[in-house]
Amino acid sequence: MQQRFKTLDTLLQSHQALWRFEPFFQSLNAQLPWAEQHPELCEWLNSLTPEQIEFYKADTFTLVDKVSRYLPDIQSLPSLTTLERTPLSGIELERGIDAGIPGRKLTQIVSMGEAALAHHKGVEWLEWCAGKGFLGRILASQSQQKVTSFEYQPSLCESGQADANRQGLPMMFVEGDALVDEAERVFNSRQHAVALHACGDLHVSLIKKGVKHKLPAMTISPCCYHLTQSQNYEALSLLGKASTLALTKSELRIPLQETVTGGERVKRHRFEEMSFRLGLDLLLREECGFEHYEPVPSIKKSMLSEGFNAFCRWAEEQKQLTLPDVDFNHYLALGEKRYWHMERMSLVQQVFRRGLEFWLVLDKAMYLEQEGYKVSIEEFCAKSITPRNILIQAMKL
Repeated sequence: MQQRFKTLDTLLQSHQALWRFEPFFQSLNAQLPWAEQHPELCEWLNSLTPEQIEFYKADTFTLVDKVSRYLPDIQSLPSLTTLERTPLSGIELERGIDAGIPGRKLTQIVSMGEAALAHHKGVEWLEWCAGKGFLGRILASQSQQKVTSFEYQPSLCESGQADANRQGLPMMFVEGDALVDEAERVFNSRQHAVALHACGDLHVSLIKKGVKHKLPAMTISPCCYHLTQSQNYEALSLLGKASTLALTKSELRIPLQETVTGGERVKRHRFEEMSFRLGLDLLLREECGFEHYEPVPSIKKSMLSEGFNAFCRWAEEQKQLTLPDVDFNHYLALGEKRYWHMERMSLVQQVFRRGLEFWLVLDKAMYLEQEGYKVSIEEFCAKSITPRNILIQAMKL
């Protein structure tokens, strides 16, 4: 694990220029940022049609293979970031346990629940950032052991407790803030802690508190690494702290750019909204003298069908701007052109996306090893279910 981290750290550092940028803002420049250092790579990128860009966006493995022809030393990336799939045979749920859980979410929860049960140590469970306790329901019903479900939102605690009581499950919801010391009241040394997609500081808080209370086991699927109070990533492990990578909040978002394909409608909405925003940005810069990007609030997807002109007038009202009477179709065309320029650049960043996430996961896993845990890192479900499919399993030695 340590050697894997060192190799990945070196590779990421030596290629910083290829992933340390924000495509949205970099797309203002007509030239690709690596034109001088990597002319053949840029020539290939500029040759891609929109259809080819979409193809590579949906197939990172093929993309890495193609880009490695221009950057031979990234050929090791797939082997560095490939994980074994957790061996799962499926579990039969009791009637009503899955009530209210959406299909794709249910698959995630059942898979993680089975993985945790297969490596269970302890005589009870701690469900961290529990929500309505969907994962806790499965653990309670399958093991018949007590589950303490710790959750910040009172309404979710009330709803989850009502469901658990109705189903006769040994679950106790506790309301509280996972980021404060008071949260330690829910810990005891008999618990196996679980956290499915606990964001940023929340999963780090569980790891630190779990180590402090010498929990027999932890099963954690990390998510949203950028949701942290610190301006830069604060490494946990000795090797992580020794690294000079110093990831910013913005860079911690890079692993999250990968999403489950949502179909043609979702892709169309993204193309329209991003083209509109990029086009409006150019309009404001060229016609109104803006020197910096003016952020515009989120818009209902249904409003996109009204067109670019309507989007600009809506933004004008939202931001109290004064737009001149211009050729809106001209700026829409520029926005669409800029969109595909942005997507070309994003392909290069995409090559390093899983590597960055794996660097973050390895840092947490090595910290747990330092603290006396046997640790494994696996994929608990397919990427088509969720791109955040990495699972850290830690058992106290």
